[in-house]
Amino acid sequence: MQYRYIGKSGLRVSPLCMGTMTFGTQTPDEKVAFAIMDKAYERGVNFFDTAEIYPVPPSGELAGLTEEIVGRWLKTKPRESVILASKVAGAANGWFVPPIRHGLTAMDSFHIERAIEGSLRRLGAEYIDLYQMHWPDILVPIEESLKAFDRLVQSGKVRYIGTSNDTAYGTTKALMSSEFKDYARFESIQNNFSLLNRRFLDELSTLAKKEQISLLPYSPLAGGVLSGKYNQAKVTSGRFSDYINATNPRLRVMADRFVNEKTLASTQKYLKIAQDFGLHPVTMAIAWSKQFDFVASTIIGATTPQQLDVTLDAMDLELSAEVLSACDKVHHEILYPMG
Repeated sequence: MQYRYIGKSGLRVSPLCMGTMTFGTQTPDEKVAFAIMDKAYERGVNFFDTAEIYPVPPSGELAGLTEEIVGRWLKTKPRESVILASKVAGAANGWFVPPIRHGLTAMDSFHIERAIEGSLRRLGAEYIDLYQMHWPDILVPIEESLKAFDRLVQSGKVRYIGTSNDTAYGTTKALMSSEFKDYARFESIQNNFSLLNRRFLDELSTLAKKEQISLLPYSPLAGGVLSGKYNQAKVTSGRFSDYINATNPRLRVMADRFVNEKTLASTQKYLKIAQDFGLHPVTMAIAWSKQFDFVASTIIGATTPQQLDVTLDAMDLELSAEVLSACDKVHHEILYPMG
């Protein structure tokens, strides 16, 4: 396996990262969660990602449960063999109000310090290798956020920091502020990136390459859509089968973005490409997401250990130029199906 470095950091990670956001909800049995993480670890995955508001969908009753599960599993492995990532919840002035700290979260020093203490306690860890801002704060100056993150690095509670769900402007502003203030800088950016959502290639890919900040793509299967299951007549399992009928407006918006006429039409074409080239559609989609020089590790997910088989097959797979060209043709025929 060819390990990759995140940004300019010393974090050497596997091409795939095990995401854990379903542990506690879609994967309610802790033994099954352990089996998933064990299987990934045994296949060479050394990078595991979680967050203080997991599992999803976020709720005040369950927030933090995923970190507790990951923390108990972590005790079964040599700590330094695992690159552990977590996230501080974004500001309540963003795309939704996190159901923690009484819905008053902000990316200021108070909340960042409260968040790290809670995560370290739940994870049973002395430090987190990569600590990420889950989404930006549109009010608190990034300099204040970076100052707080820098203190965590200086204290040894965090090795490196990253951002998520960020824009080209926001990431550039953060990198410039770190340079001018001599604060720890964001080494990674965790954004949605898949065959159905190529928005990162518009502007952020240039920034990532020029500034040596690594993309950690999440949702490489577009929430499971690229597996082809939503192209079937009736789907009773899967996150969006629940979201489609949800009364929560935010969940409905997410469902409509991921499962719509254009995403299903695109997926049908990608399924045909996979069939033509003798590839599993899941393996092909994940391999595509990691086959860019600005990507350090693609975040995968699973609700059962069996689901990992075709996912982990993408670890060492390099798609041919013919496959990539066929995928590009689909994108040009149906531009930006997720909007």
